[in-house]
Amino acid sequence: MSRVQLALNVSDLDEAVAFYSKLFATEVSKRKPGYANFAIAEPPLKLVLIEAADGGTLNHLGIEVETAEQVEAAEGRLAAEGLATTGIDDTTCCYSLKTETWVNDPDGAPWEVYVKTGDADEMGSGASGVPTAEGTGACCSATAISASVALGAAPGAPSGCC
Repeated sequence: MSRVQLALNVSDLDEAVAFYSKLFATEVSKRKPGYANFAIAEPPLKLVLIEAADGGTLNHLGIEVETAEQVEAAEGRLAAEGLATTGIDDTTCCYSLKTETWVNDPDGAPWEVYVKTGDADEMGSGASGVPTAEGTGACCSATAISASVALGAAPGAPSGCC
């Protein structure tokens, strides 16, 4: 079996382990001082967490699913776990039409759960007040995503990212 591995720096290992256990509905596989990893079956992923001062340094990460119903189920599960989500949005970004929801990890790194529903001829509209690809920024601005999640964006509101 092949799977993607992501190694992330996290500022608080205990908080990160608790978050990722909820996000992926699985328990940590290995835990050592300053280190933890998960062998996640669905989606196939090896997630490595390393405690470091520079946690949360990624733009964003994503979980692509096959249906909008899976996005809705993920959003419901995450919200039930007490995690702040953006709700379900239909968006245009990164030259794709998507149904998605967003959640931030304890360090602010944004995660999207999405299904691609079609292709788009444009980069995307971006969030309110966030420049689009035609302007000075990208639709996948980490600031825009974090702000959208922090503000509890209403379902249907543009999330500003792919």
